[in-house]
Amino acid sequence: MRTRRFWRWTGATLAILILAAFFVAAGGWLWLRTSLPRLDGSITVAGIKHRVEIHRDGHGVPTIRAKSTLDAYFALGFVHAQDRLWQMESIRRLGAGRLAEVLGPRLLAIDRRMRTLGLYHMATATLDLLSADARGVVDAYTAGVNAYLTGHDGAWPLQFHVLGFRPEPWRPADSMVWSKLMATRLARNSRTEMLRARLMDRLTPKQIMALWPPYPDDAPITLAALAPDASGEASPTMPSAATAQVDWNIDAALDALARQPAPEAPPEASNSWVLAGKHTVSGAPILANDPHLRFAAPNIWYLARIETPEFTLTGATAPSVPFHILGHNGRIAWGLTNAGSDTEDLFIERPDPKDPGRYLTPAGSQPFTLRREVIRVRGAEPVIHVVRGTRHGPVLGGRAAAVLAGRLGGKELATENGDNGDVLAYASAALRPDDRTPEAFFRLARAADWSGFVAALKNFQGPHQNFVYGDVHGNIGFYSAGRVPVRKPGPHPVPGWLPGIGWTGAGDWIGFIPFTEMPHRLNPPSGRIVNANHRIAGNGYPHFLGRDWAPPYRARRIHQLLDATPRHSLDSVARIQMDVVSLAARDLLAPMLGEVLSLQGRQTQMTSRALGLLKQWDGVMDRRRPEPLIFSAWLRHANRLIYGDELGPDLYRYWGLRPLVVKAMLSTDRGWCDDISTTAAETCGQRLGAALDRALGDLSAAYGPNIEDWRWGDAHRAWFRPRVLSRVPYFGKYAEISIASSGSNFTVNRGTSRITDSRAPFRHIHGPGLRAIYDLGNLDRSKFITATGQSGNPLSNHYRDLNPRWRDGEYLTMGPVPQGGARHKLVLKPR
Repeated sequence: MRTRRFWRWTGATLAILILAAFFVAAGGWLWLRTSLPRLDGSITVAGIKHRVEIHRDGHGVPTIRAKSTLDAYFALGFVHAQDRLWQMESIRRLGAGRLAEVLGPRLLAIDRRMRTLGLYHMATATLDLLSADARGVVDAYTAGVNAYLTGHDGAWPLQFHVLGFRPEPWRPADSMVWSKLMATRLARNSRTEMLRARLMDRLTPKQIMALWPPYPDDAPITLAALAPDASGEASPTMPSAATAQVDWNIDAALDALARQPAPEAPPEASNSWVLAGKHTVSGAPILANDPHLRFAAPNIWYLARIETPEFTLTGATAPSVPFHILGHNGRIAWGLTNAGSDTEDLFIERPDPKDPGRYLTPAGSQPFTLRREVIRVRGAEPVIHVVRGTRHGPVLGGRAAAVLAGRLGGKELATENGDNGDVLAYASAALRPDDRTPEAFFRLARAADWSGFVAALKNFQGPHQNFVYGDVHGNIGFYSAGRVPVRKPGPHPVPGWLPGIGWTGAGDWIGFIPFTEMPHRLNPPSGRIVNANHRIAGNGYPHFLGRDWAPPYRARRIHQLLDATPRHSLDSVARIQMDVVSLAARDLLAPMLGEVLSLQGRQTQMTSRALGLLKQWDGVMDRRRPEPLIFSAWLRHANRLIYGDELGPDLYRYWGLRPLVVKAMLSTDRGWCDDISTTAAETCGQRLGAALDRALGDLSAAYGPNIEDWRWGDAHRAWFRPRVLSRVPYFGKYAEISIASSGSNFTVNRGTSRITDSRAPFRHIHGPGLRAIYDLGNLDRSKFITATGQSGNPLSNHYRDLNPRWRDGEYLTMGPVPQGGARHKLVLKPR
């Protein structure tokens, strides 16, 4: 009896506890849902003069109707904060070097880097350079963000609760730092300089040139008539130590540099093209643009439409920024691609032997500038970070940078941090105190024609970008805008090829290419302008822009598809944006197959099946097919086996699919195929055969023995990771967004992977997070799509709802609000 009572009591207690836990969890869930934005009704706010309507369609895309410009941008700040508050918080903390303050010591290295660059100081300085009208927009946007922060009475987005802090008031400088971050993110030439310098201790000059071949002579050029004498397309000779006035020997002490993470994605990114009316069905221009950036959840882009009596503006915004970055204003449309030019250099600086607080220059020693930064660290004492500056730029910190400078400068380091030895200074066109780039976006929104467009771009200084243009009057154009340095002659025929020697003055920047001399063209006779990060200008162009252009495969494919149809429509242009034919695969497949099929010996059954599939394959990177997976895995191992022995510990800083390099090594430069670690002389066929065996072994272990059941999409999944929530147990997996996708790094519909990631070498981590097609005959018919969704809150229906449409090539229109009204309507009333 007593036992029965005990079990009854225990069961009842357990039931009550389970019920209580359920109600607590349900209550917590319901409370967290109060972090979702209010979409209907009205809210009274301070900071606007007139009533503002915010209409949202079924995908959460807002149309803001306001009676004044300032009220409209107030509302844009309000809706950005409603949907993307954590993203905005992340951006401003990253730019200010304040991540460790909430995320702890493991983010300290990033904060040190940001404080060294001084991006937030420059963002603050930019405010003083804005016109009164542009500054008014920034202040209105700031007020809109803060109106949401002060008026919100529910939960904050989950990230704030996970980390245990509340968002601070928004500041105008917080909106200026985004363009600084993008400028440093899209310029990566300094990393390549550093790697080339490292490799000089292992490889001959000829070998280093083979790893960075010049742009192919027969490849497309965006403005070919401008054309490679001054654009660095020659094949120069590497300097000797004597010529360079420096000892270029680098020893094993630089292994620390090799252990740094490999670049997550290539710097070259985006497709854009514009067609004149003679090439379109409607007789009006069509402009297409899809910028390629690193994926994250939420996506970087936020779609929005603004309607005021002064203008209508439609397109892609970036939360934290009070301007449209890409879009149309009813009269003109514009798109962007990264120019990929050489806008940063490294310089070895030598401290004055008599005074380590000074450094040597051609005009004598000068004092290092000093800036003291206090970095707060969660759970630890604040860190004092002292930034040293030179005439070239800030001194980079870290053991690897200091050792590199010491070895390149021929001077041993006296201390671990390099205080008394040579140091490495970073020169970047993005680190200029007189940057007016936000003003350019403000003026683009109001430009009515080509002259207004060009006048706006005079303010655009970084990152160097290619702007593609179309207007309702039938004009098309191209302007490459941004600061590109002009350098004094140095010891090397190609500027920026290697770190410079600071105390000689060789390679110093003496200015920037004048804006009027940057590559540009209005209404070319061809009626077509295409840029896919390939070379911009051809022979005859009088300035050096750079040398490391994107491989020409995407540009060639776009031209092929444009040629295939006499007159294009929005639908045919959309099909080009979604094209997944890899010209790189078509270029390499025949020589790779030829090498392996020429081998003597019996092939395994799996090898025979794989080769049989590849011989019939057309190079289409379809997620439902096995051939793209087999080929990509084969090419991955081929790159490693062909040149990995020569690169040694530097392999992971260079390793990529690199089809142009592999093709040359299989044809005119076959010495790379020999494994220098063995006494035998290996052939290219043997190396490719071994690479195929390794690839098939990896794939069978991951996807089973039946090769016909393998699918590219099983490995190639577009992956959007929330940077904080991904670390939360259970919920982190829920917050990740993943979908099988087609394409590759060399297809128009780009699907870039990081093949150095041994766990997921073909995960799709970089690509077109936005696609836009502008119909200059009727801009309200223009089409847009973004990855993930409009919301950054995983509890929202709009957190991931656009992803299937984005993957499958579907688009949205963002015209006027329908007669019957939008799905939701929120009214902001002035207090």
